[in-house]
Amino acid sequence: MAQGEELRTRIKEVMVDELMLDFDPAEIEDTTPIFGAEGLGLDSVDALQLVVAIEKHFGLKVGDAEKAKSILQSVETIAQAIEAA
Repeated sequence: MAQGEELRTRIKEVMVDELMLDFDPAEIEDTTPIFGAEGLGLDSVDALQLVVAIEKHFGLKVGDAEKAKSILQSVETIAQAIEAA
């Protein structure tokens, strides 16, 4: 399993591919908020797709809404959850 910067780059690539984002993965900062106007602007439908993509590509199961809320804040928080699993 990838770790560190390689993992963060892979997460960005998965997000862009799976959610069909109009971003280059390199444009996404590790700490950019995933939701909200000041971030990537994703919505609840995107969140569901992202949870499925994370499980599919990284094997991380996000079981409940509270866990998802803490994990799906930024690329950094997703990477930390994957590394800790």
